[in-house]
Amino acid sequence: MSLLASISGIRGTIGGDADDGLNPLNIAAFTAAFAEFLKVHSPIKSRKIVVGRDGRISGKMIQRIVVGTLQAQGFDVVRLGFATTPTTEIAVDHEKADGGIIITASHNPRHWNALKLLNHRGEFLSAEEGEEVLRIAGEKAISFAPVDNLGSIVKRDYTDRHILDVVTLPAVDVEAIRAAGFTVAIDTINSVGAAILPGLLKSLGVKEVYMINGDITGDFAHTAEPLPENLTDLSKTVVGKKASVGFAVDPDVDRLAIINEDGTPFGEENTIVAIADYLLSLNPGATTVSNLSSSRGLKDVTLRHGGKYYASKVGEVNVVEKMKAVGALFGGEGNGGVIYPAAHYGRDALVGIALFLTIMAKKFLKPTQILSLLPQYAMVKKRVDLKPDTNVDEILKKVATGFKDRAEVSTEEGVKLDFPEGWVHLRKSNTEPIIRIYAEGKDAAAAGALADEVIRLM
Repeated sequence: MSLLASISGIRGTIGGDADDGLNPLNIAAFTAAFAEFLKVHSPIKSRKIVVGRDGRISGKMIQRIVVGTLQAQGFDVVRLGFATTPTTEIAVDHEKADGGIIITASHNPRHWNALKLLNHRGEFLSAEEGEEVLRIAGEKAISFAPVDNLGSIVKRDYTDRHILDVVTLPAVDVEAIRAAGFTVAIDTINSVGAAILPGLLKSLGVKEVYMINGDITGDFAHTAEPLPENLTDLSKTVVGKKASVGFAVDPDVDRLAIINEDGTPFGEENTIVAIADYLLSLNPGATTVSNLSSSRGLKDVTLRHGGKYYASKVGEVNVVEKMKAVGALFGGEGNGGVIYPAAHYGRDALVGIALFLTIMAKKFLKPTQILSLLPQYAMVKKRVDLKPDTNVDEILKKVATGFKDRAEVSTEEGVKLDFPEGWVHLRKSNTEPIIRIYAEGKDAAAAGALADEVIRLM
């Protein structure tokens, strides 16, 4: 059994002893700490919190605990039931709530679950805010409401509202999509994507939808992360049905993977590059942001359109903070995480689907043709295992020094070595004695050679 409490929330496996795993005791304690945090720090003071969940087997059980705990502290609860992460985010904003809780472990396996915490804007807490919640939980600085002040529950469904917000974005061209007569295959992994993607595609005017793994049972049909090796059934469906494109999402629908019309992967690193290229064509000179471990392709297309590109630390909250600081038009993460502030400041697969179909329709291009027009890079991911007492910071410092004459060096997060022909990013793990190594080059061999060169020095 495992339990991880961090600034982004609490995550763990279901079951086990009281001190191990995600169970009613620590779920209630962490929920109560978050409510105490909102009592003090929310500028809204509505005493209202939105709660949504993905399709996991444990979700209903956890939701009952979360909702009851919030009521006990005098908060009214807007219970969404099945809802994607981005749906919950926009619900917080529309409800003018103090915050929100999303019950999802994202791409973790089915026996995991988690509580992710949102502020009054429907955005993830900052590192400092997360630390404050952890402090409150550790000190048990929590008070509960008297019987006459217990909170209420109201059930609402924001599925249609989320779809409406997406299809009415000025950059989404519904008429062009409808005229194109697209057929689309989707894999919703038996989670909440099945509750919203068919409605989205219908509203966009898609001619026909072929759904696989569309029962919200929480019994995931394959490994939850939407990587190519986990999407073979979707690839077969696209080819077999002669679909125009295939889309896959993770269990909480904030990541998007695309399958080309020939069944090959578009590449999740290329998702934000393709969408940025389109948005920048409408807004030349605009600014974009991705994290330090995302593809150089986003920088390339941004500069091509006369814009400015910035890199942030890894993590959605860090990307969003940088986007706000520089006034970015668009941003995201290389794992298929599309962040378009015209919709909201959060990763949203629905926004990615609508914009990608718009690109196909307006440019009269198949996915493989869109891909051929993008900067061509390949990425490899490796790791170096260390002894528990290894001084990782000293190793990273020496790597930075060793390559300072050949590469542009950034130490904002770990060490990023930017070579003319590619880059290598080294980050120490917060949970195990390893260094994660991401490298990108013109092809996989070139990227691997760069990574291996750095590893040899280490």
